[in-house]
Amino acid sequence: MSTPNTPAGRRVGRPRVQERPAGGPEPRDEVLAAAAELFTTRGYTATSTRSIAERAGLRQASLYHYFDGKEAILADLLEGTVRPSLELAAGLVSRTEASPEARLWALCHSDATLLCAGPYNLGALYLLPEVGTERFAVFHRLRNELKSAYTGLLSGTGPGADLAPEELALRADLLFGLTESVILIRRAGPGHDPGALAGATADAALRVAGVPQRALARLRREGLGLLAARA
Repeated sequence: MSTPNTPAGRRVGRPRVQERPAGGPEPRDEVLAAAAELFTTRGYTATSTRSIAERAGLRQASLYHYFDGKEAILADLLEGTVRPSLELAAGLVSRTEASPEARLWALCHSDATLLCAGPYNLGALYLLPEVGTERFAVFHRLRNELKSAYTGLLSGTGPGADLAPEELALRADLLFGLTESVILIRRAGPGHDPGALAGATADAALRVAGVPQRALARLRREGLGLLAARA
């Protein structure tokens, strides 16, 4: 039942600095968007919960209905950069009818695309010293799961199958680091075309994996087909 003098369907007790049109983004999403902008342009340390709330059009007290503080907001943003890639990785691992090399290319391409996409370079937040603390354990767990998917796909490739366990782990670290290097490339040159950068990164990843140059064009086509089928 509606509260007297309150429009039906409108929540109370969470006052806003400014009204938003019906059907617009949820306040929680507005907080995340505001934090993404401020963390990447002003800096994490220099950004307060008050400034995030103001940018989101909320009162500071209202922000705490959604997050218990600045670290919780950062954790949510970081986890959001990994979960889509982890979901895709699970699907690619199960696509055993496709070659491991093409699936690895598709994962690298998709992961790089995600890190290049969006108005703000959220991947740069990985480098914050605060991210090394226990508060971000879920983010690190998700990221390790994603790296394990890289390792699994790499181990199924022709070159990867011949690697000793220690060499395989090192090669997987190199692949994962190469993909995430788009974070620094984007920071140094934000004008790069995301699609071109993701494609070049995926090609380079296969070369690091030991795939011969002559096979790249075929595997690129196959990998793009896998991504198109999922879209």
